[in-house]
Amino acid sequence: MSELKVPTMAELMASGQQPDVLFWVGCAGSFDDRAKKITRAFVKILNHVGVNFAVLGTEESCTGDPAKRAGNEFLFQMQAMGNIQVLNAYEIKKIVTTCPHCFNTLKNEYPELGGNYEVLHHSEFIQQLINDGKLTIEGGSFKGKKITFHDPCYLGRANDVYEAPRQLIEKLDAELVEMKRCKSKGFCCGAGGAQMFKEAEKGDKEVNIERTEEALGIKPDIIATGCPFCMTMMTDGVKLKEKEHEVKVFDLAELIAKANDL
Repeated sequence: MSELKVPTMAELMASGQQPDVLFWVGCAGSFDDRAKKITRAFVKILNHVGVNFAVLGTEESCTGDPAKRAGNEFLFQMQAMGNIQVLNAYEIKKIVTTCPHCFNTLKNEYPELGGNYEVLHHSEFIQQLINDGKLTIEGGSFKGKKITFHDPCYLGRANDVYEAPRQLIEKLDAELVEMKRCKSKGFCCGAGGAQMFKEAEKGDKEVNIERTEEALGIKPDIIATGCPFCMTMMTDGVKLKEKEHEVKVFDLAELIAKANDL
């Protein structure tokens, strides 16, 4: 990220500044090589528009989502309380994140522990930038492309965010094609509930293969998603089907950044 402008909260506070928004990067966006590309794409958009933002850097810890989903409520509360202390010390009001798991946890589970913030998924935030006239999308590179959107569970069914991602895709002059199971009837990629970090249980087929087959069945050029976990599962599925040269998997932030040559 060295060539990108990414101030930390500590740096801003040292110079007496307060950002308009905190970008919560998340574990995947910080450590997973594929998800790092999503982080970079989103930061490029923020810099392009001139958003006054900051990250926590080394002060950011896991939100505790995987621990909670795996049943370790004690560990979740330990992680959450640590984060809330840091966020409240910096007087954070608004958070944007590229991970629906972080989004859901920060938005819905931190308030009862004393962490009250306005939390947005990056698809909502980018849509706001467009609505406010701060960001225009040159959709040329995706014109006529067939794109299907896989709804992340914690973005869609858990938080009813269905339209923002689709509006972004439509801004690309692309053809949005829906899978049979979409929106409120969407189908999990197979990674949620901490399943990402454990071995598969006995069965006939992996969940991500079932979902990938459904996506490939409508012959898209691109499978779009808005979650680093979904990104891993769908990319693995496409590779297993040996379709990676024909079908690309991109995050919404990457599509917007590529469309604007960022």
